[in-house]
Amino acid sequence: MSTTEAVILVVDDNPTNLKLASALLRAEGHTVVPAADAEQAEALLADQVPDLILMDIALPGMDGLELTRRLKADARLRHVPVIALTAFAMKGDDNRAREAGCDGYITKPIDTRAMPSLVRQVLQQAAARRAWQPEEGEGR
Repeated sequence: MSTTEAVILVVDDNPTNLKLASALLRAEGHTVVPAADAEQAEALLADQVPDLILMDIALPGMDGLELTRRLKADARLRHVPVIALTAFAMKGDDNRAREAGCDGYITKPIDTRAMPSLVRQVLQQAAARRAWQPEEGEGR
């Protein structure tokens, strides 16, 4: 997979943020699958495995960190990188996001120049990890 052909799930309950992130990602050549909350994201993930997830932290109902923990505990989805999105950038939030399993951290309002670069970087790192790890069930 080329990093310009990634399928990216964007989970954000704010329609404006969802639209902006989706437009930025599509401009980079990605396919975007939008979800307005954690429950909708879980339903989408039951049928498909994206290459990357942009996860709003402050979601109604189940928050983004809890959903990320669930994804990282699921053998089918744990390899999918997750980038946290948050408007509540407090000291230590980036550490909490990483502890939950996030691979990156973006504060809102979204920096339209920095976000595509971080997405590329995380996709490249994920591809490199897959290239060096044996498939499930193979010997080491």
